[in-house]
Amino acid sequence: MAGRALAGIGFFLVATLLFGIMDALIKHLTTDYGTWQIMFFRASFSLLPIGLLIMLTGGISSLRTKSVTAHAARSLMGVAAAYGFFFAFGVMPLADVYAIGFAAPLFMTALSVPVLKEKVGWRRWLAVLVGFGGVMVMLRPGQGMFSLLALIPLAAAFFYALSMLFVRALSRTETNGAITFYFVTTMGVISGICMIPGWRTPDATGLALLALVGVVGGLAQIVFTQAFRLAAPSLLAPFEYVAMIWAAGFGYIFFAEVPDTAIWTGCAIVAASGLYIIHRETVLHRQAVLVTGSHAENTL
Repeated sequence: MAGRALAGIGFFLVATLLFGIMDALIKHLTTDYGTWQIMFFRASFSLLPIGLLIMLTGGISSLRTKSVTAHAARSLMGVAAAYGFFFAFGVMPLADVYAIGFAAPLFMTALSVPVLKEKVGWRRWLAVLVGFGGVMVMLRPGQGMFSLLALIPLAAAFFYALSMLFVRALSRTETNGAITFYFVTTMGVISGICMIPGWRTPDATGLALLALVGVVGGLAQIVFTQAFRLAAPSLLAPFEYVAMIWAAGFGYIFFAEVPDTAIWTGCAIVAASGLYIIHRETVLHRQAVLVTGSHAENTL
């Protein structure tokens, strides 16, 4: 088990690196291409590795679904999140977008109550409030345009959290291949229509980079999925914040971006709050397992 867990962590770290590379490519491409066009190529070319995954894990039959409406809701929320993040990469430093995007786990905890009817105790509510305090540090209320721009990745984090709640519900009956396939297909159709007014024909280099965004994104999704097959989400979640290292590094090397003190301070507060929420969910899960086990023993 320890070997599987370590392998899962390794896959997860590789996935965060691949996503970081993809996001750096997106930021570079936003200088020449519109957000919808980049999303279209991201969706279209990611179908290559995702299609291979589907064929290796059940084929077409694995795409059968019991909840078309849930897939549609998850996909629409995911498209909204992707648009927000992709657009933000073009107007904000990479690390800033990542740091604000870390508010997603806080949104997930808060939204799990009305969406999934889950119970959230006062400790986790307090952690959510502290975390949003960190978000406010990064948003810098009262500083004009930056605050308005910073609302874009914050809104994207909100939609991402909603989409992940639908994924949590869908994972009970649907395959990973189906969840991913219907999302990228929806993103491809919507972005394909929306990109028409602002279409710009790419040159050879642009086409190669646009295709690379999709392939790298698809590979990242596969590696990401494999990580969760090998290790528990509670074990992997703390390593998500390693993505901030990739974002800061790529931002500095390729775009001469240096996150300021407010971003690092707010990010630290949000990360601490997120880690505490993960800790509480792990503790509660173990308690539930113990109670269930004790109940089972008493019925024998």
